[in-house]
Amino acid sequence: MQGRAYDLAIIGGGITGCGIARDAAGRGYSVLLCDEGDLGGGSSSASPKLLHGGPRRMSRLAGADERAALLERDLLVTAAPHVVRPVRLVVPDRGARWSRAVGRVRFAAYDRVGRDSPLDPSLPVSLGADRLGKTLRPEYAAGFEYSDATVDDSRLVILTASDARLRGADIRPRTRCVVAEREGTLWRLALESERGERRAVSARALVNAAGPWSSTVVDHVVHGRARPAMRLVKGTSLVVPRLYDHDRGYVLRNTDGRTIFVVPYQRDLTLIGSTEEDYDGDPAEAAADSAEIAYLIAAVGEYFRRPLFDDDVVWAWAGVRAVPDSIERRVFDRSSGSAVHVDATGREPPIASVLGGSIVMHRRLAESVVDRLAPFIGARVPWTAGTALPGGLFPIDGLAELARGLRTLYPFLTARHAARLVSNYGTRAHTIVSGARSMADLGTCFGSDLTEAEVGYLVDEEWAETADDILWRRTKLGLRFRPAQVAALTAWLGGVSTAAAGLPRAGAA
Repeated sequence: MQGRAYDLAIIGGGITGCGIARDAAGRGYSVLLCDEGDLGGGSSSASPKLLHGGPRRMSRLAGADERAALLERDLLVTAAPHVVRPVRLVVPDRGARWSRAVGRVRFAAYDRVGRDSPLDPSLPVSLGADRLGKTLRPEYAAGFEYSDATVDDSRLVILTASDARLRGADIRPRTRCVVAEREGTLWRLALESERGERRAVSARALVNAAGPWSSTVVDHVVHGRARPAMRLVKGTSLVVPRLYDHDRGYVLRNTDGRTIFVVPYQRDLTLIGSTEEDYDGDPAEAAADSAEIAYLIAAVGEYFRRPLFDDDVVWAWAGVRAVPDSIERRVFDRSSGSAVHVDATGREPPIASVLGGSIVMHRRLAESVVDRLAPFIGARVPWTAGTALPGGLFPIDGLAELARGLRTLYPFLTARHAARLVSNYGTRAHTIVSGARSMADLGTCFGSDLTEAEVGYLVDEEWAETADDILWRRTKLGLRFRPAQVAALTAWLGGVSTAAAGLPRAGAA
């Protein structure tokens, strides 16, 4: 059965695909996005959680490109201050005069490029016995401190998709595009959901935003004329118990020239990342291996007084990203690290294949892709710069005040519970607890203050279906949950799924 015709169909529900859907829907185009799995279920939820990277990029980017990256960082900090948060990073050195001189020059240039940023400028710091230095080995007595931002990557994907849906986009996770074929001036797509439901749609333009699976889409879905030239790069990060008692992060320059970041994570943990190496295999099977974990532990050991061991690792993950290969450099955007190739001849409908990109540059990349397709679907004005994402309409330093306001209205919430809710949902946290007068009104507590009301919100508003969706992507409460609690949540979600199918819920009379 033939379904409706869209202006734009997108294959891939990571940050790039969701960013394109948001941009296009906000311009007034009709948009369909599908992904075989969960939104942000691939590389977009497996980043090192640091937004930009700081002055280490200066050697790779010219001033104008670096300024664009810093501008995008600042736009994200103001658009989603609940999931993108400023952090001060310390770069320790051994105190050699030449090293300090190079540092002063590099950070001065970084501040000039990032002028007018709402984040604090860089400055030299004396470590030694200071709280910033007491966790480090004594030879690291000085350094520099600069601003960057951490990001809850998978939540940023969900917020971006939510905004796209609010603006009219049809967002369909767990829906595979079986085949896409050109037919006259339209693309015809055959879709199949995880439950076996089938649907046919058409679109005036198609975007392949499948990231490391882009070649698979070309070979088995689109049957394109040319595969995108790319290589796969795997990055590994890990989480350990909190290494120090302050809110700064560290940038460690390893002996092999690589840079390792150490940043506070989830209140009482520390995140360390990331490695980077070429990868040859199924991106879905990428995992942190013992050699990469050992590498990160050793890198930290070169700087920190306290040794780390394998047993300290609470969580480790690996993500795979697609990097444009040399043949794609003719369409390469250096600032975003992406390549966009539009394939259309004569009256054929176009397909835009997107390779590379980054979380910090995803908004600019999405805008560029939609602009590239404008000759085929009609030119309309970009709009996303400076527009808040759902729940993000509050000052960048306003999280604590938002949490206090939530507790004023709902005094039964603990300070920790309120802080977690606003950190995840921003101003939308009120939606979850609206009307409740006690914790009992929020329903079953599955563990770590995750209530039935919150889970219901995630199912109804954020496409969550499984315990992993909730515990590892929409929240990070998987770090806190015990197996029995996971089982109880899974059973509850199974009941919701049964009810949605029109069958009695488990345990119902």
